[in-house]
Amino acid sequence: MSLPFSDHCDLLVNELEDLPVFATGLERELRKEAWRYIEIRPLHLTEMVNGLRQSSATYSFHQLDLRPDLETLLGNCHRSSTQRKIQRALREGLTYTEGSDASALDSFYRLLVLTRQRHHLPPQPKSWYRNLIECFGGDLKIRLALKDARPVAGMLTLRYKDTLVYKNGGSDSRFHNLGAMHLLYWESIRDAKNLGLRTFDLGRTDAEQAGLIKFKSRWGAKQSTLTYTRFVIKGHSRHIFDQKGSGWKMRLLKHALAVTPRGVLPSIGNFLYRHAG
Repeated sequence: MSLPFSDHCDLLVNELEDLPVFATGLERELRKEAWRYIEIRPLHLTEMVNGLRQSSATYSFHQLDLRPDLETLLGNCHRSSTQRKIQRALREGLTYTEGSDASALDSFYRLLVLTRQRHHLPPQPKSWYRNLIECFGGDLKIRLALKDARPVAGMLTLRYKDTLVYKNGGSDSRFHNLGAMHLLYWESIRDAKNLGLRTFDLGRTDAEQAGLIKFKSRWGAKQSTLTYTRFVIKGHSRHIFDQKGSGWKMRLLKHALAVTPRGVLPSIGNFLYRHAG
């Protein structure tokens, strides 16, 4: 299981028997390097015992098995809310394009800001996406759905080994009824099949986002639970997970962002993401 750390270091634990040694090593390195915390993100729940304070957060996780043929994959989708949306997008004349150049990023980022504004959240910095493009090269694609040559929905995906990973998406709500995002998901599935990939990773979802969980499940994706665990030195409580206690902070932030002009949101995002974590 891959365990990404806060400084982007990845380790791999192949056997459960290795966990006690690994847990001891975590504590030693956290104290030695004076890290704020260590966070592990295993695909399967794993218990580790050490002298550190632990806190956890849980999310829903969806993966689509790409081994069936395209006809079967489409047939596994919900008939009315997914299959018909794809068909409608094609009937309405929506077109699909992909790339990773500056023009594609500009279009994607505009749609991302629109979506984050609707959700009363700051957008990730544009520079972060530029760095992703530089680091992933041809394994990163910005996928756009266009209506009359106008981008109305966008999605960013990453390829890692035999998996296509959905990273972020955005859309113009005035065109939601056309099924643009459904078209992008389907084109991503088709592309992944053509590349011989085995899995489409639809990403994690907060437990309270029932609508998004339902949307992902209706693609025939398998739902499971992700449990993230943070380790901090006892007495250092600032960086522990506190999903319940942080609710009022998120509500306050969303209230402020609800009245923030759209043009200001990227600047707020640049500031907040720089100091997050």
